[in-house]
Amino acid sequence: MHDPRVDQLARQLVRYSTSLKKGEKLLIDLYDVPDSIGLALVREARAKGALPFLRLHSSRLTREMLSGAEDTQYQLIAKHLLAEMKDMDAYIAVRGSHNIAESSDVPGANMTLAMKHMRGVIDWRVKKTKWCVLRWPTPAMAQQAGMSTEAFEDFYFKVCLVDYKSLVPAANALKKLMDATDQVHITGPGTDLKFSIKDIPAVVSAGEHNIPDGEVFTSPVKDSVEGFITYNAPTIYQGIPFDSVKLTFEKGKIVKAESPGKNKEIKKILDSDAGARYIGEFALGYNAAIKHPMRDILFDEKIGGSFHFTPGQAYEEADNGNRSQVHWDIVNIQRKDYGGGEIRFDGKVIRKDGVFLPKSMAKLNG
Repeated sequence: MHDPRVDQLARQLVRYSTSLKKGEKLLIDLYDVPDSIGLALVREARAKGALPFLRLHSSRLTREMLSGAEDTQYQLIAKHLLAEMKDMDAYIAVRGSHNIAESSDVPGANMTLAMKHMRGVIDWRVKKTKWCVLRWPTPAMAQQAGMSTEAFEDFYFKVCLVDYKSLVPAANALKKLMDATDQVHITGPGTDLKFSIKDIPAVVSAGEHNIPDGEVFTSPVKDSVEGFITYNAPTIYQGIPFDSVKLTFEKGKIVKAESPGKNKEIKKILDSDAGARYIGEFALGYNAAIKHPMRDILFDEKIGGSFHFTPGQAYEEADNGNRSQVHWDIVNIQRKDYGGGEIRFDGKVIRKDGVFLPKSMAKLNG
């Protein structure tokens, strides 16, 4: 039986997230997902008078390719993918995953090689197209979330079909405050961080690029970060799961990195290049429908009452000049049920135990 929520999601992606128009070209990139979402996206694009193009992927085949990656090979792959991307006006990627650790045994050097060549394709997509990326609910995702398949599907459509437009005024109020802020001080269990965000723009994310969505992001002045942070949300990067990551900073640089049983792996990631040891993003999550981490960053970084502090590449919209092949979003949840915490802007508490205190931002609390 066809699920009408699939059509609702396709409609939101085409009409709100990418605002597709007549005659525009849309690349639909599908990774291990059922035909239903692909059919719905193709039909919705055509209903708008747009031209859909389709790419299909398999995570197991991708792993096999990466396992034997060679420089000349990925240079050529990136060349052709970039040429295709340059022909597109919009891009929607829907990514399923039957095994979140599918790429965990791919050599790190191979991942770095592929990412180096694919950076140009990603940069063009981000800078030059209207784009949106989302996961697809699978039994594997339900399992990692600790939920039944049916309950997880209900959760998935609930958080993806949020009325993002209604949250924009409150998110804009947060952006305005961040734009006027110099010093940020974050405290909580195992965390005492100080840094500046002076003169670096804040950007509202409200359903245009990622689904689910709900964050306002900026980046710290590159050499301003001092102190330490203990992340309380599990994370996965380059196919490797990490827990209880702790980072210590001096003059903006990560001088110590720990994760139980994974210190060697985390060091390898942070040694990918010079920029991997500096922070490229600081963001506050506000999707109140998402409460707990599931080791899927497109969900976890939007958790209500959370923030993420990201080693690696900065976004050009909120640029602190840091450049890296790495962009590793790691999440800290500050609600009371996760130990609490405070965020101060120029000495004033703006969020306590995950709750925004200014009245103009109350809607972000759910």
